Amino acid sequence: MQNVPRIYLNENLESGKSFPIDKDVVHYLRRVMRRDNCLVFNKGIEYTAILSDDNKSIIIGEKTNRIDPSNDIVFYFAPIKKIDEMLNMVTQMGVAVLQPVITERTVANHINWVRQKKIIVEASEQSNRNSIPELREPIKFVDLDLKNLIVADERFAHELKVEKKQIKTNRIFVGPEGGFSPKEFEKMDVAGVCSLSLGKTILRAEVAAVVAISKVLNK
Repeated sequence: MQNVPRIYLNENLESGKSFPIDKDVVHYLRRVMRRDNCLVFNKGIEYTAILSDDNKSIIIGEKTNRIDPSNDIVFYFAPIKKIDEMLNMVTQMGVAVLQPVITERTVANHINWVRQKKIIVEASEQSNRNSIPELREPIKFVDLDLKNLIVADERFAHELKVEKKQIKTNRIFVGPEGGFSPKEFEKMDVAGVCSLSLGKTILRAEVAAVVAISKVLNK
């Protein structure tokens, strides 16, 4: 199935069914890829598919045996200026849920979430996932449940002694460009979150996200 285009369909896929298809998908398959067959996926399952003769629908074929490489990580993040890059990369890393969190130092407050959803879908198609991560509505830090949370803690770069705990959770939190505020650190410390070191240098938020997820996956 290598090099066969992969298309996400937000439908209850089943062999033999057909679904209307957008014109941009038809253009992509017919004009760009110059073919009428593809792979379609949703909810962890992948199928073969083919465009109808009139180019108005896509016909679902047989289920493939490819296992969804996605994981169960819930990724909490403060929106950043380069949020496109962050969401693209963490989607490729296979996360299950994307939860924006508005912190005291969050500066990117006007995000086009419709555009971000499109980026997430495209990253899922490109990275061979059989599912797309759930993008949730933004919440405020004060409303965040800190229980069983792993926080990428930039204080380790300054060699502060922060208690390390064994990683036993799938909930990861990466803060904004300016880092967490003292008040937010205090609240997380009192709650007993698991502080995760990303090394002795301060990483850009989008890079920190990938490093943190990698460390949890390889725990």
